[in-house]
Amino acid sequence: MSHIRGVITERGLHPPDVVVLLPFAQLMQEARRAWAADDRATQFLPRFETSVNWLRSLGGFNASSDDIRDDAAHDLLTAAALLQRAGLGGQSGTLAAPLMQAARSLAGLAAAMPPAQRLAWGQRMAAAMAPELEAPALALEAAVVRIALAWAASSGYASDALFNAEPALLVLVQGFVADPVAQALQQRLGERALALPLAHSAAAGTRSLHAATDGEDEAQQAAACVLAHLAQGRSPVGLVAQDRVLTRRVRSLLAHQGVLLRDETGWTLSTTRAAAHVMLLLRAAVWDASTDAVLDWLKAAPAFNAEAVSAAEAELRRAGVRQWRSLPADHALALQVRPLLDALRSPRPLQQWLRDLRQALRVSGQWAGLAQDDAGIAVLDALRLHEGLEAEFAAVPGRMALTDVTAWVNQTLESASFRPRHPAQAQVVILPLSQLLGRPLAAVVLPGCDERRLPVSPEPADLWTPAQRLLLGLPTREQLAQAQRAAWDYCLQTPWLDILWRRSEGGEVLLASGFVQQLMLEPGTTLAGDPRVTRAVPLRPCVPPLPSGAALAVTRLSASAYEDLRRCPYRFFALRQLKLQEADELDAELDKRDFGNWLHAVLRHFHLALQEAPTTEALQRTALMDAAAQHCSAELGLSESDFLPYAAAWPRLRGGYLDWLQGHEQGGNRFEAAERWCEMPMGHVTLVGKLDRVDRQADGTALVLDYKTE
Repeated sequence: MSHIRGVITERGLHPPDVVVLLPFAQLMQEARRAWAADDRATQFLPRFETSVNWLRSLGGFNASSDDIRDDAAHDLLTAAALLQRAGLGGQSGTLAAPLMQAARSLAGLAAAMPPAQRLAWGQRMAAAMAPELEAPALALEAAVVRIALAWAASSGYASDALFNAEPALLVLVQGFVADPVAQALQQRLGERALALPLAHSAAAGTRSLHAATDGEDEAQQAAACVLAHLAQGRSPVGLVAQDRVLTRRVRSLLAHQGVLLRDETGWTLSTTRAAAHVMLLLRAAVWDASTDAVLDWLKAAPAFNAEAVSAAEAELRRAGVRQWRSLPADHALALQVRPLLDALRSPRPLQQWLRDLRQALRVSGQWAGLAQDDAGIAVLDALRLHEGLEAEFAAVPGRMALTDVTAWVNQTLESASFRPRHPAQAQVVILPLSQLLGRPLAAVVLPGCDERRLPVSPEPADLWTPAQRLLLGLPTREQLAQAQRAAWDYCLQTPWLDILWRRSEGGEVLLASGFVQQLMLEPGTTLAGDPRVTRAVPLRPCVPPLPSGAALAVTRLSASAYEDLRRCPYRFFALRQLKLQEADELDAELDKRDFGNWLHAVLRHFHLALQEAPTTEALQRTALMDAAAQHCSAELGLSESDFLPYAAAWPRLRGGYLDWLQGHEQGGNRFEAAERWCEMPMGHVTLVGKLDRVDRQADGTALVLDYKTE
């Protein structure tokens, strides 16, 4: 600010005629404070702006239908429309998201071009990259590149209005990464533009290095470091978000301690519970929805009675109904649910989809919860689900199927961020490493400093090759490494700094970042101790549980229940007397147990059919066996794809069984019953069980058989 004040005085300018363009919005208030802190401060201030704020003061920007808007809801639809025009409509489901990401990575470069020169720039870039994209194997990649270039070059940008601005002086405050639009403005304004780097060299502060065992240990140590700084009166503390999963865990630990936080990075909107509620409804509506998918949605829909849903779930799990469409039409829950879900299955225009989705959320009772939740409001805004907002998509042509709408909703939520409300005076500020610049932080805690989360040479996130990046003017890997190094060096100047990393992840050894390894080579550098404070917990001996089953008398006992009693009385008490059996997952892959149940049913059905129509012909018996297999597969709701590994072995198993049966019957044995339920009183307990099969031997005695699938 002193430098800017000197330039203004030297040039004889009036401060309000000067625009100071800052790299991010959080610096605007800090810049005003720094200006006012000078003894020479007057009531006149320069205009401290970011490009977004400056544009708003110049009258804003009205985007056309095909412009890149940096809004996933619109950009995904535009990408799909462009692919359709290019004859790639069949691949839009796969290519729309990569096309949007490629175009967005070019948007900054295209916006830096004067509008009159933008199309020519796009044509030059396309011609220069043409030889590299001629390989037939790269046809789809080449199409994405060409369409992305054409889209970026033909779009209008909000920053176009900045090229018409005529400030007396434009001061560009530079961050770690150069802004192409700012560089273009500096070139256009010539001497009326001044670039000042915000980063500066200063003495290193006090730093502590902490090596954690794993991710949870790292999160706990990071939270302890923050609490230690606050206890010493150092506030606000900067918590650098290198890894969102780790940061959210630290945030949770700090919130549990009552710490006031301001999260400036947020997290992906699709990971919020509100987004999950919308996706549950869409996934339950598909024609082949699994029973688990529909049950998950019903549990999140307040309009349906929770007790009735729980009872239906227990019933469906006992019956093993995997597919929702397998429910009988007269099932009580199906009668309630099917009209709502069926209404979401036919193709329709996107505008109508949003109206119907809003209505479905209201009927299911989910709308009220979304409208009362900050993340829910963000979801409704991102998807234009509020009343009247769907009119934005009135011009979207064609009819979209449910799968297309589900993909659009999912990608829109994946591309949006949610930032929770924050208090006016926060004790901890969560921010990215690159935004430590100019922030008056008393201390910084930097977790995630391992080789994966803080690489010395970061990998570019987009699809462009190194040669293409150099040609287009995108930041190269070397430039990204320089920016990473600059951000790290600036962080080391923090008065109090804690650096944390984990030594293992997923059972694999994990090294510290190259920056940390270089730091540890400096003389006198050692690891700090565990920042967590050990506290004494008073001894409170627990009396061993002594459950009594007297009130839950055992009157019926099966073989498996008796085995539980022999192995562990506590297990018997929990599972058999308290009835705490775990419900099986309906969507789990088929295993040997499922195959065994199917085989039992097939043999029972086969032998009953053979009793009704006796035959000794091998071909007829094979046909009966196959008919029994098809009948039981349909009865148990087994899909062909799930059952394929076992179906492949079926012909051999069928042939082996029929060969054995022939010899078994020649010995005078005859099938009598299958899956016979038996009970036998023994004092006050009744033994119960099911016999797989009972045959009658030649002498009239019973022969009990137990099936084993192997």
